[in-house]
Amino acid sequence: MRLIALVKDLEDPSCRYRVEGLRPYLERAGHDLLVEAMPRRSLERIRFSRRLRVADAVILQRRLLPPWLLWLVRRQARKLVFDFDDALYRRDSFSRRGERSARRMRRFRATVAASDAVMAGNRFLAEQASRFTSPDRVHIVPTCVEPSLYPISSQDGGAGLKLVWIGSRIMMRSLEAASPLLGTLGRALPGARLKVICDAFPTVDGIDIEAVPWSSGSEAKELASSHIGISHLPDDEWSLGKCGLKVIQYMAAGLPVVANPVGVHAEMVVHGVTGYLARTDEEWKEAVRKLAGSRELRRRMGLAGRRFVEERWSRETAGAGWNSILEGLAARLRSP
Repeated sequence: MRLIALVKDLEDPSCRYRVEGLRPYLERAGHDLLVEAMPRRSLERIRFSRRLRVADAVILQRRLLPPWLLWLVRRQARKLVFDFDDALYRRDSFSRRGERSARRMRRFRATVAASDAVMAGNRFLAEQASRFTSPDRVHIVPTCVEPSLYPISSQDGGAGLKLVWIGSRIMMRSLEAASPLLGTLGRALPGARLKVICDAFPTVDGIDIEAVPWSSGSEAKELASSHIGISHLPDDEWSLGKCGLKVIQYMAAGLPVVANPVGVHAEMVVHGVTGYLARTDEEWKEAVRKLAGSRELRRRMGLAGRRFVEERWSRETAGAGWNSILEGLAARLRSP
């Protein structure tokens, strides 16, 4: 099939992991993939839409288009696939206008209803999409990584315990919201540091921050030179739409994970096997102390997490899911 993926930005993490990262698996199955950033101006968008006629399927990736443009894309596309990995129909947890957005929900409902297939990043998102289309058109395709690109942490003690957090500037707000907890961990474990891999960095009382500018070429190495991956999400519906990329990256790098049991955290982190689920400050302190006190425990949990990624969250798994769904669409194109 000839595929055109319409993305927000070619450097957007969702594009890199959910579209561009799957190119080898799609091409191996005989598909031809072109990834394009949607123009910003209306006239350019109209002209651009005419190019969609050459595709067998158009992949609308994380875009909630205005009604006129969705109509135009749907008219030009032989088959339309909507791929999303966030609760796009809501604003984020930290929006001053609140999470609910009637306009976003209208666009989400219209996009799902117009699509021949919907790729949701987790079970919760799939349930939301199934409200507006036939459930057999909705498929769960998790965000995945290529494990071989991640060196495995040696868990060497080195200069002291190193917690690590990786994420985008937007998600930095969830880390800042957890500042009191992070300070508590720092005071409970003298000498511990928090490595932050991002393009923005917090200031946290009680724990030293090691600021590491994010780079696609160095992120895997920086994770592997750490000891424990952490993730903390607000307990709300927006967080239920998150697909746990950072947790998958930690496990791919052989790190045990400590996270609060919100959304996919509770599915990805097997308590006592690949890390710990912790809700209260005391539970967080106990979990980090256990891991800090045993290199062998960190290594054992980290390797268990790595195996989980290889089995469940590898790009090969995601590629197989995409190819199966695309084969179904191709069969519908061929049918009279």
